[in-house]
Amino acid sequence: MPLPEELLDLLRRPSLCFIATLMPDGAPHLTQTWVTTDGEHVVINIVDGAQKARNIARDARVAINVVDPDDTSRYYAVRGRVVDTTTEDAAASIDEISQKYLGVPYPNFTGGPETRVLVTVVADRITPPAH
Repeated sequence: MPLPEELLDLLRRPSLCFIATLMPDGAPHLTQTWVTTDGEHVVINIVDGAQKARNIARDARVAINVVDPDDTSRYYAVRGRVVDTTTEDAAASIDEISQKYLGVPYPNFTGGPETRVLVTVVADRITPPAH
């Protein structure tokens, strides 16, 4: 399903984003994350080995809310599935995303070595803002 232009605009801005993945017992696991787009998909950059990475490797279904930073009551709800994960260019991507959100290269919040993973999500259903 193509992403609407208004959602693409939010993905290109430093918008709040929440992603829900599924734990092994089926319970939801919700985290806040930075988000971007390749112009066609929602793209998330995560730490390899983190809980959401393990959840995605086991079950590709996700739900994502992308919130307008200028009006937090306006958001898009996306239900979809992960169609690709890769470490290729993920380190460069997190620096670009960090520039968008913080204005500086990625500061590595964990303080230790980490492998970044680009997660590409195709939308199966998009619920636009109510207003």
